[in-house]
Amino acid sequence: MTKRGTIEDHFPRNPRFETSEYQIRIAKVRASMMEKDLDLIIVSDPSNMNWLTGYDGWSFYVHQCVLLGLEGDPLWFGRNQDVNGAIRTCFMAEENLLGYEDHYVQSDVRHPMDILAQVVARGGWSNARIAVEMDNYWYTAKAHATLVGHLPNATFSDSLGLVNWCRAVKSERELSYMRTAARFVERMHQRILDKVEVGLRKCDLVAEIYDAGLRYDPELGVGGDYPAIVPLLPSGSDAAAPHLTWDDRPMRSGEGTFFEIAGAYHRYHCPLSRTVFLGKPPAHIREAEKAILEGMEAGLDAAKAGNLTEDIAKAFFGVLNARGIIKNNRAGYPIGLSYPPDWGERTMSLRIGDKTVLEPNMTFHFMTGLWMDDWGLEITESIVIGETGPECLASVPRELFVKD
Repeated sequence: MTKRGTIEDHFPRNPRFETSEYQIRIAKVRASMMEKDLDLIIVSDPSNMNWLTGYDGWSFYVHQCVLLGLEGDPLWFGRNQDVNGAIRTCFMAEENLLGYEDHYVQSDVRHPMDILAQVVARGGWSNARIAVEMDNYWYTAKAHATLVGHLPNATFSDSLGLVNWCRAVKSERELSYMRTAARFVERMHQRILDKVEVGLRKCDLVAEIYDAGLRYDPELGVGGDYPAIVPLLPSGSDAAAPHLTWDDRPMRSGEGTFFEIAGAYHRYHCPLSRTVFLGKPPAHIREAEKAILEGMEAGLDAAKAGNLTEDIAKAFFGVLNARGIIKNNRAGYPIGLSYPPDWGERTMSLRIGDKTVLEPNMTFHFMTGLWMDDWGLEITESIVIGETGPECLASVPRELFVKD
C-alpha cells in the first residue's frame, strides 16, 4: 500500500456539501450500526461511498470501498491511482485515503481484499462484527471469499440497504441539486419535442438528448452530469420492452416512442418519462393515456407524509384496475444520488404490500409506465413527499405528445 505525497489542501477543491452534513450522515449510519450490533461496515456501493465521504470518480469497475467504524472519520480504500481523485473529492484528511498497488488489479494470483484485510486488522477489527453489502453490483463473491478467508476471527453479516435507507430523507442541499437536475430534464424533453420527426435517426436524436442534458446552461450557471442510465427510447411494438436503448434506424410514422431519461447534477437525478406519437395515436393508446393520468392524480393525492408507500400504489392501481388495465410491476422507487447502472436507491418500492411510512423530503420516481404485449406508454413524475402533498420536481406537460 503506497502513501501519497501531500498537497496544499487536503479537502475538496469543489465541495458538494459542508463537512457538517457528512458528519450528520455518518452519525445516522452509526446509529443504525449500533442498533444492529455492528463494529464496522464495509461500503462498496459507489452511491453510498459518495454519500458518506464525497468520493466521486468513474473507478467502480475495480474494487474500492469505504470503511466506517463507530469512531473517527471514514477510511476510503481504492486503487492507488484513484487516491488523487479521493484527495480532490473526499472530505477526510489524506491520511484516511488508502490505495493499493496496481498489480492487484484484475490479477489471478492476488486480490485487493488481501490488502483490505490488512487495513481491517490494523484498525483493530480482526475480531469485530463486520457487515458488508452482500447483494449489490460491486461486491463480488471472490471479494467476499478472500476477505473472510483473511479474517477468520471476525463475524461477517449483511449490511445491504443499511446506508441506502439512511439516504431516504433528503437534505435541503440534496433537494436543491435534484431541482437543478429537473431543469436539465425539462430541457432534454423540450429538445426531443423540437427535434423528433419522421426520418430522424434515433442515434442522432440521442445525441441531441445528451447535448441538452450536459451542455452548460447560462441561466442556471451550471452544466449537467451524466445519468446513471442511458436514454431508453423503444418505438412501436418494441416499446413493450421497458429497457431497450437505441439504434441508428429512422423514426417512423404510426409509432409511439417513450423517452425514459433523467437530468443529473452532482450525481443527483431527476428521472422523467414522456411519450411521443408520430401520426395519429390509436384509440387504445389514448385510453391508456387517460387511465395513466387519472391514476397518477390519485397516486399524487396519496403522496404525503404519514401515508404508506403502498397507499400511492393502491390509489394508482385502483384506477387502472377499474379500467381493466393490468400492470404487473411496481409503480415507483426512491431516487437521489446514484451511479451506473441504476438511478434508484434500492430500498422501498411503490407497490402494494410495501408499508414504509412516507416522510417529508423522501423522493420518488412515480413510474406509471405501461408495457403491454406490443406497445408501451410512459408518462411519469419525480416527486418530493410533503406534509400535505408532493412537489413535482420537473414541469413538463403531463400528456401524450403527438407530432405529424
